Amino acid sequence: MNLNTRYLGLDLRTPLVAGASPFSEKNEHLQQMAEAGISAVVFHSLFEEQIRREMKTHEHPFLRGAEICQEALSYFPGPDEFAVWPARYLRNLRRAKETLRIPVIGSLNGATFGGWTSYARSLEQAGADALELNLYSIPTDPGLTAQEIEADYLTILASVKAQVKIPVSVKLSPYFTNLMHFAKRLVDEGADGLVLFNRFYQPDIDLESFEVNPSIHLSASSDIRLPMRWVALLSGRISASLAASSGIHTGIDALKLVLAGADVTMLCSALLTRGIPQIRVIEHEMCDWLDAHGYETLAPLRGLLSQRNCPDPSAFERAQYMRAIAIERVFEPRT
Repeated sequence: MNLNTRYLGLDLRTPLVAGASPFSEKNEHLQQMAEAGISAVVFHSLFEEQIRREMKTHEHPFLRGAEICQEALSYFPGPDEFAVWPARYLRNLRRAKETLRIPVIGSLNGATFGGWTSYARSLEQAGADALELNLYSIPTDPGLTAQEIEADYLTILASVKAQVKIPVSVKLSPYFTNLMHFAKRLVDEGADGLVLFNRFYQPDIDLESFEVNPSIHLSASSDIRLPMRWVALLSGRISASLAASSGIHTGIDALKLVLAGADVTMLCSALLTRGIPQIRVIEHEMCDWLDAHGYETLAPLRGLLSQRNCPDPSAFERAQYMRAIAIERVFEPRT
């Protein structure tokens, strides 16, 4: 069965891509995923906070005692000039590229404009085939406007694009006033692909300790509905590749997103809950469905049910909300 697809200019054997996760930190796991049939992997993220912390660690010895002899400092490179790289991350990425025969996509996770964007070039030099820019922030300043937030994101993208020649995708959250408009602006600014969506880790409150703790809830198949809607709305309306992330656990999940217009589907929670062999299970489920329905390739299905091609385009808009309410009324509330 031909499951070929194209993402960020990369020819992939299937639309199954391993998203950034703990499984992409160790070379042995990367090898196991490649053997199970994954078509590409997104390397685990290099976080802006990690870069800042390492820069401060290296900066401190140079500045210690500066008040004693300022002239001596002129003989040493400044903190910005000194090669302060997250060496382990780059070394692991380089080793992954040397041992894997599938594309490896680097991942930068940040929220602000700054020198960390220059690390994009380091990822490219380490061998990354493409770069995923994960823009993750929680705006808490009530004086910050939506236009200012979007302008910052566009500046980050432009800065990264100026550093590298490899394709760059942007991983987004769904929380934008007009996601369609912002997606178009990102593509106009040079984004080669969009990943929909970033899965936020929501905090929880411990009633015994009175502490706010991080809480991780992995996705379920029902979570594909959010990315599926927006992939369907964007498919055919922007020139960038589209990746769906969140809720892909089965071959049926992946096929639904391909029908909506996704070029690839990112696997993460499915691997964490069911293990790396789930990759092969998902691929077999896709092939079985295609065979049962008389298809030899994914090509005629891609985007078949996007909003542009769907027989009922309103299915992805507000009209469908009213139909859903009507369906709910057939269920009697418990008394």
